Amino acid sequence: MTRIDAKFAELKAAGMKAFVSYVMAGDPDFDTSLEIVKGLPDAGVDIIELGLPFTDPMADGPTIQLAGQRSLEGGMTLQRTLDLARAFRETDDTTPIVLMGYYNPIYSRGVDKFLVDAKEAGIDGLIVVDLPPEEDSELCIPAQAAGLNFIRLATPTTDDKRLPRVLQNTSGFVYYVSITGITGAAEAEATDVGPEVARIKSQTDLPIIVGFGINTPEKSRAIASVADGAVVGSAIVSRIAAGDSVADILAFVKSLADGAHSA
Repeated sequence: MTRIDAKFAELKAAGMKAFVSYVMAGDPDFDTSLEIVKGLPDAGVDIIELGLPFTDPMADGPTIQLAGQRSLEGGMTLQRTLDLARAFRETDDTTPIVLMGYYNPIYSRGVDKFLVDAKEAGIDGLIVVDLPPEEDSELCIPAQAAGLNFIRLATPTTDDKRLPRVLQNTSGFVYYVSITGITGAAEAEATDVGPEVARIKSQTDLPIIVGFGINTPEKSRAIASVADGAVVGSAIVSRIAAGDSVADILAFVKSLADGAHSA
């Protein structure tokens, strides 16, 4: 059982929904980023999605693209991202960390070496958005053999013919993308999301976590009420970009987490 599996079992036993937060590793700089990440569990975050900065993102909107640019300009690399996770693990051995990014940096490092290093750094799961199920032998299957969850995205355009292929070899949870388009581009609506979550649940026992388009405590609660939890990324990253204090950022995160947990 991974930390992700254990967390969902704990939440289920408590009758609670999950709150997942995304931040870009190294944004606005390594030390501030680490301070934010270390504060997330006390702010109510159940699972941390840690963005791996990359020069050519595909699914990310301007907010997260700019966060990646700031991070890269500050000297962040895959190695430094793993260093940040390792530093977090010095004081927290229970909160799951999902590394979210693109395949190129992993491929460049070498899959076998990456998996050993990621596991050693305390990474629990991977979301690699540009590796479809047809490429499972590249990273998904080796990652699961190494004890890491491989989390897949389903979207409004994932039809009933495609869905079983998407769910095959997925573990940890399914990340349902609530909108068609990029992160931060539109608002998620529970009335649209609910039937889609039910459709996916009919084909898997995995928790369904919904992300994209969630930016307020009210929206977090509404989406969590029709799923197993909610993910917020761009709304948090925007506060970091604006130069808000770490305390203010974490207070905002807590309001979002309280929203999801009240669902």
